[in-house]
Amino acid sequence: MSTFILAFVCFLVVAIAMSLGYLVQRKAIAGSCGGLGSLGIDKACDCPEPCDRKKARLEREEARQTKLNEWKQNQIL
Repeated sequence: MSTFILAFVCFLVVAIAMSLGYLVQRKAIAGSCGGLGSLGIDKACDCPEPCDRKKARLEREEARQTKLNEWKQNQIL
């Protein structure tokens, strides 16, 4: 019984730490392909849909940032 209680307490501590990390960052938790999507690896596993969606989102963000930089340059000139 003590092993069960100890395991439960450990999992509870980890869950609380994860939720506090989420709240502090104030950023939505995004899916990744095996956790390696943030390393710039195009396809880290056999789940192409999340990886493809993340790649498309990054491309949209990059295009938006490029447009914003162009707009700022035009405002300065």
